[in-house]
Amino acid sequence: MNRGFVMPENTERFRVAVIVGSVREGRFGTTVADWFAGQARQRADVEVDVIDLAEVGLPLTFPAFGSAPASETARALEKVTPRLAAADAFVVVTPEYNHSFPASLKNVIDWHNAEWHAKPVGFVSYGGLSGGLRAVEHLRPVFAEVHAVTVRETVSFHQAWERFDAEGRPVDPAGCETAAKALLDQLLWWARALREARAVRPYAA
Repeated sequence: MNRGFVMPENTERFRVAVIVGSVREGRFGTTVADWFAGQARQRADVEVDVIDLAEVGLPLTFPAFGSAPASETARALEKVTPRLAAADAFVVVTPEYNHSFPASLKNVIDWHNAEWHAKPVGFVSYGGLSGGLRAVEHLRPVFAEVHAVTVRETVSFHQAWERFDAEGRPVDPAGCETAAKALLDQLLWWARALREARAVRPYAA
């Protein structure tokens, strides 16, 4: 009798934070993020945490250096900072705005520092002809500055609105599912390697 999948007791698990980068009204990002999160949840070695920046509400105004954030800002940070700190790896789901990534992503990156240190970051992008890849290339040096490691494998959707049906499912799943597996395999290799390295010697930025 089929009792369903039972995860082996010795399976090492990694928490992957899937960050929905767009906060625009009518955005397509949640469709892409939900699909990718579903792919990740099929793996026994992944625990998925979807962080939707539209639900966080971080302000664009920063406190002066050395000053504590205002109480409203502190409450917004409480929604996201512990989740970033707990993550072993990140997957950023980003559109392309004017050949780059949305301000909401830069904002959440800039509000944090140590939470990114010595952790891997993968990218799922979407857009028109470029599939959001120009946004990804701009994000790589930004994450390097906060001591994160970006992985080479990506998933990109060119003319993204034509790649999903009305139910949010890819119309040609084989290609994007293969790309998602390659991204996750590489991301988790780095997650394991960097977790072990941080355990041996804390990372110093």
